[in-house]
Amino acid sequence: MMLRVQEILTQKGKSRYWLFQQLNMSYQSFRRMLDNETKSISKENIEVLCLILSCTPNDLFSIGEDAEAKR
Repeated sequence: MMLRVQEILTQKGKSRYWLFQQLNMSYQSFRRMLDNETKSISKENIEVLCLILSCTPNDLFSIGEDAEAKR
């Protein structure tokens, strides 16, 4: 499973920096999340991302060969 935040940001014409300013987390945690280097994401962070990006949890995640290759 992969987080698609960067793809959604690109579609909306927003930057990583813009999103970082919206979130209340350390830059290291933020970078790991966006670079799919984290093992888990809290439901609170999923909810906040959905609200900020005007999307659903289904929009945030993709399951496919790329995600399986990272396992």
